[in-house]
Amino acid sequence: MKYRRCHAVAVLPEEQTVFSLESLISGGDGIEYERRIRIYAAHLDAICTLELPACMLLLESSAEEWAPMPEDPERGALVAHLVELGLLMLDEEPDDSAVESDRHIRNNHWWPLSAIHYRHSRWDGIDSVGEMESNQMLTAQDLVRKLGAPPPEAPSRQPGAVALPRLPDDAVCMLPAQRVTCRNFDRSRALSLSLLAEMLQSVLMAQAVVESGYDARFLKKNVPSGGGLHPLEAYIIARDVEGLAPGIYHYHAVAHELARIAAQPADLDGFSQRLLAGQHWFVNAPVMVVLVCRFERNFWKYRRHVKAYRAVTLDAGHISQAFYTAATERGLGAFVTAAINEVEMEQALALDPMEQGTLAACGFGWRAPVMSMAELDPAQHVWRSAPAA
Repeated sequence: MKYRRCHAVAVLPEEQTVFSLESLISGGDGIEYERRIRIYAAHLDAICTLELPACMLLLESSAEEWAPMPEDPERGALVAHLVELGLLMLDEEPDDSAVESDRHIRNNHWWPLSAIHYRHSRWDGIDSVGEMESNQMLTAQDLVRKLGAPPPEAPSRQPGAVALPRLPDDAVCMLPAQRVTCRNFDRSRALSLSLLAEMLQSVLMAQAVVESGYDARFLKKNVPSGGGLHPLEAYIIARDVEGLAPGIYHYHAVAHELARIAAQPADLDGFSQRLLAGQHWFVNAPVMVVLVCRFERNFWKYRRHVKAYRAVTLDAGHISQAFYTAATERGLGAFVTAAINEVEMEQALALDPMEQGTLAACGFGWRAPVMSMAELDPAQHVWRSAPAA
């Protein structure tokens, strides 16, 4: 039997302060520092804690070459412990879940640090709003009281800077200025299927399919994408769309059609609120668009590339801004958030997150006539006449 290390791990030494009565009695300040070694692996959701001997063995092990099991009993026990944690792999257990997950990481051409970051920055079961409320971190006043004043909103002006002319307030300039993230959706007003189709055609539909002649096809969309690869897929959560049963649908960008997924949440609003990490003000949107990246599409070209993951996050930004513009042009409210429980979507769609990963959620629909939740609209482009609750 032989073993080797998993493909990608990061070692993070951590320290935390603990109260020490012994230190206090002996004349100290009563504070000691507890040290631990935390291991983040690209193929494991769990964060492992190791003692120094086990950590040293892990780092000494090759991720490529198989090594025979050690004859020394103490070292053999360390190997067995690391195998149990999923950090070392055995050649005789190819069907082990950790081995299979590690194989996916190796085959999908992730840059190791990006893979570790994505795996361990995902949320599961987080109630971000509840945490903000319990920590009293909801308002600007709360934040300044807890954290102190923020860095300046803009850097200092430089002497000799060239003043630039301002454009007149024509329709082209006013459209992006009228963008205001919507936190107040009209729950009583459905979105028409034709308007949903317009939004998807404007932002996500493939305007052309480019045949390279070498068994590689590329899509031309209204939004840019790193390498022209367009790896982001859209899953539509339709809560209230005329002529469309509530549920989750996959949008096909070439065919311009919606396919209802087989397994549907029993409680769509509850699912949406969990997905949105408790951001209840977005749940009333009649449509949400969840952006899921097919990493293999991006990594086909950008293999183990240090910029590849950054490029797909930029793709999500392009799409969300395009939804804002399209919604504003049609008199709709819109939002985007990355504060989501990605695992909720993974479970609904049976996704391996390192192959198809959730990045963000967008949404749009008709605004409510009354502003119950605060919106950032200092120029009163949206709330000129509508009253606040």
